[in-house]
Amino acid sequence: MANLSAAALSCDKIQKTQLQRLESSGKTPQKIALRARIILKACAGEANTAIAHSLHVSRPTVLLWRNRFAHAGVPGLLTDAHRPGRKKALAPEKVEAVIQATLHTLPPGKTHWSIREMAQAQGLSRMAVQRIWRQHNLQPHRIKTFKLSRDKDFVGKLRDVVGLYMNPPEKALVLSVDEKSQIQALDRSQPGLPMKKGRIATLTHDYKRHGTTTLFAALEMLEGEVIGECLPRHRSKEFVKFLNTINKKTPADLDLHLILDNYSTHKTPLVKRWLKRHKRFHLHFIPTSSSWLNMIERWFRDLTDKAIRRGSFKSVQSLIEAIEKYLAIHNAAPKIFTWTKDADTILAKVVKCKEALGTLH
Repeated sequence: MANLSAAALSCDKIQKTQLQRLESSGKTPQKIALRARIILKACAGEANTAIAHSLHVSRPTVLLWRNRFAHAGVPGLLTDAHRPGRKKALAPEKVEAVIQATLHTLPPGKTHWSIREMAQAQGLSRMAVQRIWRQHNLQPHRIKTFKLSRDKDFVGKLRDVVGLYMNPPEKALVLSVDEKSQIQALDRSQPGLPMKKGRIATLTHDYKRHGTTTLFAALEMLEGEVIGECLPRHRSKEFVKFLNTINKKTPADLDLHLILDNYSTHKTPLVKRWLKRHKRFHLHFIPTSSSWLNMIERWFRDLTDKAIRRGSFKSVQSLIEAIEKYLAIHNAAPKIFTWTKDADTILAKVVKCKEALGTLH
Protein backbone atom coordinates (compact mmCIF):
# COMPACT_ATOMS: atom_id res chain seq x y z
CA MET A 1 0.00 0.00 0.00
CA ALA A 2 1.33 3.49 -0.88
CA ASN A 3 2.52 5.74 1.95
CA LEU A 4 -0.02 8.36 2.97
CA SER A 5 1.01 12.00 3.39
CA ALA A 6 0.56 13.57 6.82
CA ALA A 7 -2.58 15.61 7.27
CA ALA A 8 -2.27 19.38 7.08
CA LEU A 9 -1.67 21.08 10.42
CA SER A 10 -4.55 23.02 11.92
CA CYS A 11 -3.56 26.69 11.97
CA ASP A 12 -5.92 29.65 12.58
CA LYS A 13 -5.49 33.14 11.11
CA ILE A 14 -3.83 34.59 14.21
CA GLN A 15 -1.25 31.78 14.32
CA LYS A 16 -0.63 32.09 10.59
CA THR A 17 -0.05 35.85 10.94
CA GLN A 18 2.40 35.24 13.81
CA LEU A 19 4.27 32.61 11.79
CA GLN A 20 4.56 34.88 8.74
CA ARG A 21 5.86 37.70 10.96
CA LEU A 22 8.50 35.38 12.44
CA GLU A 23 9.52 34.16 8.99
CA SER A 24 9.92 37.61 7.43
CA SER A 25 11.25 39.72 10.32
CA GLY A 26 14.93 40.60 10.14
CA LYS A 27 15.14 40.43 13.94
CA THR A 28 14.02 36.79 14.15
CA PRO A 29 16.86 34.31 14.87
CA GLN A 30 17.45 32.08 11.87
CA LYS A 31 16.67 28.86 13.72
CA ILE A 32 13.23 30.21 14.74
CA ALA A 33 12.54 31.56 11.21
CA LEU A 34 13.30 28.08 9.88
CA ARG A 35 10.81 26.54 12.31
CA ALA A 36 8.15 29.02 11.20
CA ARG A 37 8.73 28.06 7.53
CA ILE A 38 8.38 24.37 8.39
CA ILE A 39 5.02 24.98 10.13
CA LEU A 40 3.69 27.27 7.37
CA LYS A 41 4.39 24.58 4.78
CA ALA A 42 2.86 21.92 7.03
CA CYS A 43 -0.25 24.07 7.47
CA ALA A 44 -0.43 24.38 3.68
CA GLY A 45 -0.62 20.58 3.45
CA GLU A 46 2.84 19.85 2.08
CA ALA A 47 4.24 16.37 2.76
CA ASN A 48 6.91 16.04 5.43
CA THR A 49 9.47 14.66 2.97
CA ALA A 50 8.84 17.53 0.55
CA ILE A 51 9.25 20.08 3.35
CA ALA A 52 12.51 18.49 4.45
CA HIS A 53 13.84 18.48 0.88
CA SER A 54 12.90 22.10 0.13
CA LEU A 55 14.29 23.49 3.40
CA HIS A 56 17.39 21.22 3.48
CA VAL A 57 16.60 19.67 6.84
CA SER A 58 15.95 16.10 7.93
CA ARG A 59 12.50 14.53 8.05
CA PRO A 60 12.79 13.93 11.83
CA THR A 61 13.37 17.69 12.25
CA VAL A 62 10.13 18.40 10.40
CA LEU A 63 8.27 15.89 12.59
CA LEU A 64 9.77 17.37 15.74
CA TRP A 65 8.51 20.90 15.06
CA ARG A 66 5.12 19.72 13.76
CA ASN A 67 4.56 17.92 17.07
CA ARG A 68 5.84 20.87 19.07
CA PHE A 69 3.45 23.26 17.28
CA ALA A 70 0.53 20.85 17.68
CA HIS A 71 1.04 20.75 21.46
CA ALA A 72 2.26 24.26 22.28
CA GLY A 73 1.36 26.47 19.33
CA VAL A 74 3.61 29.32 18.20
CA PRO A 75 5.26 29.79 21.67
CA GLY A 76 6.53 26.21 21.38
CA LEU A 77 8.74 27.26 18.47
CA LEU A 78 10.46 30.07 20.37
CA THR A 79 12.38 28.01 22.94
CA ASP A 80 14.46 24.84 22.85
CA ALA A 81 13.48 21.83 24.91
CA HIS A 82 15.04 21.46 28.34
CA ARG A 83 18.13 19.25 28.33
CA PRO A 84 19.34 17.34 31.36
CA GLY A 85 22.86 18.81 31.17
CA ARG A 86 26.05 17.32 32.53
CA LYS A 87 25.82 14.30 34.75
CA LYS A 88 26.23 15.11 38.42
CA ALA A 89 29.80 14.78 39.67
CA LEU A 90 30.76 12.05 42.08
CA ALA A 91 30.43 12.86 45.75
CA PRO A 92 33.74 13.88 47.39
CA GLU A 93 33.34 10.97 49.82
CA LYS A 94 33.25 8.50 46.92
CA VAL A 95 36.30 10.04 45.29
CA GLU A 96 38.17 9.83 48.60
CA ALA A 97 37.11 6.18 48.97
CA VAL A 98 38.63 5.32 45.60
CA ILE A 99 41.86 7.16 46.46
CA GLN A 100 42.21 5.46 49.84
CA ALA A 101 41.45 2.03 48.40
CA THR A 102 44.05 2.57 45.66
CA LEU A 103 46.73 3.68 48.10
CA HIS A 104 46.13 1.36 51.04
CA THR A 105 44.46 -1.84 49.83
CA LEU A 106 45.06 -4.59 47.29
CA PRO A 107 42.63 -6.77 45.33
CA PRO A 108 42.46 -10.37 46.61
CA GLY A 109 45.43 -12.41 45.44
CA LYS A 110 46.95 -9.62 43.34
CA THR A 111 49.71 -7.04 43.69
CA HIS A 112 47.90 -3.95 42.38
CA TRP A 113 44.53 -2.63 41.25
CA SER A 114 43.36 -2.43 37.66
CA ILE A 115 40.76 0.12 36.55
CA ARG A 116 38.05 -2.50 36.04
CA GLU A 117 38.71 -4.23 39.38
CA MET A 118 38.56 -0.93 41.25
CA ALA A 119 35.38 0.05 39.39
CA GLN A 120 33.72 -3.23 40.36
CA ALA A 121 34.85 -2.95 43.98
CA GLN A 122 33.58 0.64 44.32
CA GLY A 123 30.42 0.28 42.23
CA LEU A 124 31.54 2.83 39.64
CA SER A 125 32.15 2.86 35.91
CA ARG A 126 35.69 2.26 34.71
CA MET A 127 35.71 5.77 33.18
CA ALA A 128 34.92 7.29 36.59
CA VAL A 129 37.85 5.43 38.18
CA GLN A 130 40.09 6.44 35.30
CA ARG A 131 39.17 10.13 35.78
CA ILE A 132 39.87 9.94 39.53
CA TRP A 133 43.26 8.29 39.01
CA ARG A 134 44.22 10.80 36.33
CA GLN A 135 43.17 13.80 38.44
CA HIS A 136 45.23 12.58 41.42
CA ASN A 137 48.16 11.17 39.40
CA LEU A 138 47.64 7.61 40.62
CA GLN A 139 49.24 4.87 38.48
CA PRO A 140 48.97 1.50 40.26
CA HIS A 141 50.16 -0.36 37.14
CA ARG A 142 53.56 1.36 37.21
CA ILE A 143 56.50 0.87 39.56
CA LYS A 144 60.03 2.23 39.94
CA THR A 145 62.98 0.31 41.33
CA PHE A 146 65.47 1.72 43.83
CA LYS A 147 68.13 0.70 46.30
CA LEU A 148 69.59 2.76 49.10
CA SER A 149 73.31 2.35 49.60
CA ARG A 150 74.38 0.80 52.90
CA ASP A 151 77.98 1.92 52.44
CA LYS A 152 79.33 3.11 55.82
CA ASP A 153 81.37 5.78 54.04
CA PHE A 154 78.53 6.83 51.72
CA VAL A 155 78.77 10.56 52.52
CA GLY A 156 82.55 10.74 52.13
CA LYS A 157 82.57 8.85 48.82
CA LEU A 158 79.63 10.85 47.50
CA ARG A 159 81.30 14.18 48.25
CA ASP A 160 84.55 12.96 46.73
CA VAL A 161 82.98 11.84 43.44
CA VAL A 162 80.57 14.77 43.06
CA GLY A 163 83.43 17.14 43.87
CA LEU A 164 85.44 15.67 40.98
CA TYR A 165 82.48 16.16 38.63
CA MET A 166 81.70 19.74 39.64
CA ASN A 167 85.15 21.04 40.61
CA PRO A 168 87.78 18.96 38.79
CA PRO A 169 91.41 19.49 39.93
CA GLU A 170 93.77 21.57 37.80
CA LYS A 171 96.25 19.88 35.45
CA ALA A 172 94.28 16.66 35.63
CA LEU A 173 91.65 14.68 33.76
CA VAL A 174 88.59 13.14 35.40
CA LEU A 175 87.54 9.82 33.83
CA SER A 176 84.38 7.86 34.58
CA VAL A 177 85.38 4.22 34.13
CA ASP A 178 83.46 0.96 34.05
CA GLU A 179 83.01 -2.31 32.20
CA LYS A 180 79.94 -3.41 30.28
CA SER A 181 80.37 -7.13 30.64
CA GLN A 182 78.79 -10.10 28.86
CA ILE A 183 77.52 -8.18 25.83
CA GLN A 184 75.91 -10.92 23.74
CA ALA A 185 76.34 -11.30 19.98
CA LEU A 186 72.72 -12.20 19.17
CA ASP A 187 71.77 -13.26 15.66
CA ARG A 188 68.04 -13.05 14.89
CA SER A 189 66.55 -16.28 13.53
CA GLN A 190 64.89 -14.45 10.61
CA PRO A 191 65.35 -11.05 8.94
CA GLY A 192 63.07 -8.38 10.39
CA LEU A 193 60.73 -6.16 8.42
CA PRO A 194 61.72 -2.51 7.93
CA MET A 195 59.62 0.39 9.17
CA LYS A 196 57.10 1.86 6.75
CA LYS A 197 54.08 4.15 6.94
CA GLY A 198 51.62 2.71 9.44
CA ARG A 199 53.98 -0.05 10.65
CA ILE A 200 56.92 -0.10 13.02
CA ALA A 201 60.05 -2.13 12.33
CA THR A 202 59.97 -5.76 13.50
CA LEU A 203 62.44 -8.24 15.01
CA THR A 204 61.97 -11.91 15.75
CA HIS A 205 61.72 -12.74 19.44
CA ASP A 206 64.10 -15.69 19.12
CA TYR A 207 67.81 -15.62 18.31
CA LYS A 208 71.08 -17.55 18.28
CA ARG A 209 73.93 -16.74 20.66
CA HIS A 210 77.40 -16.45 19.16
CA GLY A 211 79.38 -15.54 22.27
CA THR A 212 80.07 -12.43 24.34
CA THR A 213 82.51 -9.59 24.74
CA THR A 214 83.27 -7.10 27.50
CA LEU A 215 83.62 -3.39 26.78
CA PHE A 216 86.00 -1.45 29.02
CA ALA A 217 85.27 2.27 28.70
CA ALA A 218 86.42 5.58 30.19
CA LEU A 219 84.40 8.76 29.71
CA GLU A 220 86.58 11.89 29.82
CA MET A 221 84.37 14.37 31.64
CA LEU A 222 85.83 17.62 30.26
CA GLU A 223 85.47 16.95 26.53
CA GLY A 224 83.09 13.98 26.48
CA GLU A 225 85.38 11.65 24.53
CA VAL A 226 85.33 7.95 25.38
CA ILE A 227 88.29 5.59 25.44
CA GLY A 228 86.98 2.10 24.77
CA GLU A 229 88.38 -1.38 24.31
CA CYS A 230 86.61 -4.73 23.82
CA LEU A 231 88.26 -7.66 25.59
CA PRO A 232 87.16 -11.29 25.83
CA ARG A 233 87.05 -11.55 29.62
CA HIS A 234 86.41 -9.44 32.71
CA ARG A 235 89.34 -9.97 35.08
CA SER A 236 91.97 -7.82 36.77
CA LYS A 237 94.35 -8.84 33.98
CA GLU A 238 92.05 -7.25 31.38
CA PHE A 239 91.49 -4.23 33.63
CA VAL A 240 95.24 -3.59 33.87
CA LYS A 241 95.45 -3.93 30.09
CA PHE A 242 92.77 -1.22 29.78
CA LEU A 243 94.62 0.99 32.28
CA ASN A 244 97.64 0.76 29.97
CA THR A 245 95.41 1.83 27.08
CA ILE A 246 94.24 4.86 29.07
CA ASN A 247 97.84 5.66 29.94
CA LYS A 248 98.83 5.69 26.26
CA LYS A 249 95.83 7.71 25.02
CA THR A 250 95.99 10.57 27.54
CA PRO A 251 98.60 13.37 27.87
CA ALA A 252 101.50 12.12 29.98
CA ASP A 253 101.85 15.38 31.93
CA LEU A 254 98.33 15.23 33.43
CA ASP A 255 97.16 13.42 36.53
CA LEU A 256 94.27 11.02 35.97
CA HIS A 257 91.39 10.70 38.45
CA LEU A 258 89.35 7.57 37.71
CA ILE A 259 85.83 7.15 39.11
CA LEU A 260 84.98 3.45 39.48
CA ASP A 261 82.58 1.08 41.18
CA ASN A 262 83.57 -1.37 43.91
CA TYR A 263 83.95 -4.45 41.73
CA SER A 264 86.68 -6.71 43.12
CA THR A 265 88.57 -6.65 39.80
CA HIS A 266 89.54 -3.02 40.51
CA LYS A 267 91.19 -3.81 43.84
CA THR A 268 93.35 -6.90 43.29
CA PRO A 269 97.05 -7.04 44.18
CA LEU A 270 97.85 -6.99 40.45
CA VAL A 271 96.05 -3.65 40.07
CA LYS A 272 97.65 -2.21 43.21
CA ARG A 273 101.14 -3.12 41.98
CA TRP A 274 100.40 -1.47 38.63
CA LEU A 275 99.18 1.70 40.36
CA LYS A 276 102.38 1.94 42.40
CA ARG A 277 104.33 2.13 39.13
CA HIS A 278 101.97 4.73 37.64
CA LYS A 279 101.72 7.53 40.18
CA ARG A 280 99.55 9.82 38.05
CA PHE A 281 96.57 7.42 38.38
CA HIS A 282 94.23 8.06 41.31
CA LEU A 283 91.20 5.80 41.88
CA HIS A 284 87.98 7.13 43.44
CA PHE A 285 85.33 4.55 44.32
CA ILE A 286 81.62 5.34 44.32
CA PRO A 287 79.53 4.07 47.26
CA THR A 288 78.21 0.53 46.97
CA SER A 289 74.84 0.21 45.17
CA SER A 290 75.26 3.67 43.64
CA SER A 291 75.91 3.01 39.96
CA TRP A 292 73.89 6.16 39.16
CA LEU A 293 76.93 8.14 40.35
CA ASN A 294 79.10 6.78 37.56
CA MET A 295 78.49 8.87 34.45
CA ILE A 296 79.80 6.22 32.05
CA GLU A 297 76.59 4.29 32.79
CA ARG A 298 74.68 7.02 30.95
CA TRP A 299 76.87 6.50 27.89
CA PHE A 300 76.42 2.72 28.15
CA ARG A 301 72.66 3.23 28.00
CA ASP A 302 72.95 5.17 24.73
CA LEU A 303 75.25 2.52 23.29
CA THR A 304 72.74 -0.23 24.12
CA ASP A 305 69.73 1.67 22.77
CA LYS A 306 71.33 2.92 19.58
CA ALA A 307 73.81 0.23 18.51
CA ILE A 308 73.19 -3.10 20.26
CA ARG A 309 69.59 -3.86 21.26
CA ARG A 310 68.15 -3.87 17.73
CA GLY A 311 71.24 -5.31 16.12
CA SER A 312 71.75 -8.76 14.65
CA PHE A 313 75.31 -10.08 14.93
CA LYS A 314 76.52 -13.27 13.29
CA SER A 315 79.73 -13.34 15.34
CA VAL A 316 81.45 -11.70 18.28
CA GLN A 317 83.70 -9.89 15.82
CA SER A 318 80.72 -8.26 14.07
CA LEU A 319 79.45 -7.13 17.50
CA ILE A 320 82.86 -5.62 18.34
CA GLU A 321 82.93 -3.83 14.98
CA ALA A 322 79.50 -2.30 15.68
CA ILE A 323 80.67 -1.09 19.12
CA GLU A 324 83.88 0.36 17.71
CA LYS A 325 81.93 2.14 14.95
CA TYR A 326 79.57 3.71 17.51
CA LEU A 327 82.59 4.71 19.59
CA ALA A 328 84.28 6.38 16.60
CA ILE A 329 81.11 8.27 15.63
CA HIS A 330 80.66 9.50 19.22
CA ASN A 331 84.27 10.71 19.47
CA ALA A 332 84.01 12.55 16.13
CA ALA A 333 81.41 14.83 17.77
CA PRO A 334 81.55 14.00 21.50
CA LYS A 335 78.60 14.70 23.76
CA ILE A 336 79.48 16.17 27.14
CA PHE A 337 77.58 14.71 30.11
CA THR A 338 77.29 17.39 32.79
CA TRP A 339 76.68 16.61 36.46
CA THR A 340 74.30 19.21 37.94
CA LYS A 341 73.35 18.12 41.51
CA ASP A 342 75.69 19.03 44.35
CA ALA A 343 76.35 16.65 47.24
CA ASP A 344 74.11 18.49 49.73
CA THR A 345 71.11 18.29 47.38
CA ILE A 346 71.63 14.56 46.89
CA LEU A 347 72.03 13.93 50.62
CA ALA A 348 68.80 15.83 51.34
CA LYS A 349 66.93 13.57 48.92
CA VAL A 350 68.47 10.47 50.48
CA VAL A 351 67.31 11.62 53.93
CA LYS A 352 63.75 12.14 52.63
CA CYS A 353 63.78 8.71 51.06
CA LYS A 354 64.89 7.08 54.28
CA GLU A 355 62.21 8.95 56.22
CA ALA A 356 59.55 7.80 53.74
CA LEU A 357 60.71 4.20 54.00
CA GLY A 358 60.75 4.45 57.78
CA THR A 359 57.03 5.30 57.88
CA LEU A 360 56.20 2.01 56.12
CA HIS A 361 57.66 -0.20 58.86
